[in-house]
Amino acid sequence: MPTEIPAIYKLFFLYIEPLSALAGAYYAAFRPEDYLRDLSLPAARPETSSSLTTQTNMVLLQLANLYLLFALNEHLVLSSTTSLKTWRRLLFGLLVADFGHLISMAPLGGGVFWRVAEWNAMVWGSVGFVYVGASMRMSFLAGLGLKDVDRFKTE
Repeated sequence: MPTEIPAIYKLFFLYIEPLSALAGAYYAAFRPEDYLRDLSLPAARPETSSSLTTQTNMVLLQLANLYLLFALNEHLVLSSTTSLKTWRRLLFGLLVADFGHLISMAPLGGGVFWRVAEWNAMVWGSVGFVYVGASMRMSFLAGLGLKDVDRFKTE
């Protein structure tokens, strides 16, 4: 039986988060120097380099491709169904990816996770926005806002 997905989840998972991922894809692919420079707190910011290695460019293009995949999968799959089973499975996978993404920020030191006053737009996206996305996923998976739904039922 189809379930009505609350508007806040639809807005966030179908539009806000995919658009955010597309912004990350744009910066990683088309503004790689800015992407790398801004992906640090001021104290850890690397010197600006006018030329990136071929390997660094390749990695950033692969990252951009994954951001694009993330955006398309989230929007296209979730917009095609009201199946809680599908929503839960996809959002659980993305929650695992949220934790992996946060772990990838650890080389900047533990302060990156809580020194909010030092965050620039890129760190807000790579830490703060991931906190929001993970919180939204955990809320959905816990059944918050889902009417008359057994949160442990898979169908």
